Amino acid sequence: MTKVLNPFMDVAPAVQDALAAGKPVVALESTIITHGMPYPDNSRMAGDVEAIIIAEGAVPATIAIVDGRLKIGLSAQEREALAQVKGAMKLSRADLAFALSEGRTGGTTVAATMLAAHLAGIKVFATGGIGGVHKGAELSFDISADLEELGRTPVIVVSAGAKAILDIEKTLEVLETKGVPVVVYGADVLPAFWSRQSQIKAPLRLDTPDAIAKFQAARDAIGVVGGMLITNPIPEASEIPAEIMSGYISEAIARATKKGVTGKAVTPFLLSELLDITKGESLKANIALVENNARLAAKIAVSLVKATR
Repeated sequence: MTKVLNPFMDVAPAVQDALAAGKPVVALESTIITHGMPYPDNSRMAGDVEAIIIAEGAVPATIAIVDGRLKIGLSAQEREALAQVKGAMKLSRADLAFALSEGRTGGTTVAATMLAAHLAGIKVFATGGIGGVHKGAELSFDISADLEELGRTPVIVVSAGAKAILDIEKTLEVLETKGVPVVVYGADVLPAFWSRQSQIKAPLRLDTPDAIAKFQAARDAIGVVGGMLITNPIPEASEIPAEIMSGYISEAIARATKKGVTGKAVTPFLLSELLDITKGESLKANIALVENNARLAAKIAVSLVKATR
């Protein structure tokens, strides 16, 4: 039976047992299921990612809102049902409580997943890519709440960097302003989601999960609050080189502009268009990078537990 910790939250038994025993747990978001990939790819990917985390010695906790319940960990049946939901909300900090109070179903963004993970006591979270500053934000003011959450909520977020559809330079500037450490794992330049390299030098570099855990311990010791962003380059065999991807992205953005797509609809629209433009190659790369991030996140979670013993 799922254990209830507060009036709105259900923690899956395996997750609750792991947290109570001080074992490593990795949170997973659910907008990648509800908005990021078509069915059945989304369901298959979500199951595979959870299996990777288990293989690395940690417990996966996919977070979502289902019929007004904040789920910290989904059963296989719940995950499959979520993958097929039509019209699910895309939930961030602003509307997470609205979905709970109104009995709605939705996928959690990076911001909402960080908030929920921290509420449940989970310290590490794996995702594909974070939201950030959209191109043209100087006119639209379209800046993801993910950046604000990274500045305030103490969760380590493992991603392949900001989604390459964004203005990566401005995203990095905002993160710096909010005091968020941006660590590149094992490389000297920032990755660009589908591509291993951008033109931006790594703000910080660490090469092992143990080093990341040691860095977090030092932050805790001096009272630094807020999250940490680990950017993990996509495996070389799965990447789409940046010089090729930039042309695809420009075409997708042009389609969005022509159709007047704005706000929360922008990212899902662009990802869908890129799936079409790349003839499915962007989806293959997306799955590969999510799996890669889950593997690293699990190793970091294991290292964090070791560091406290």
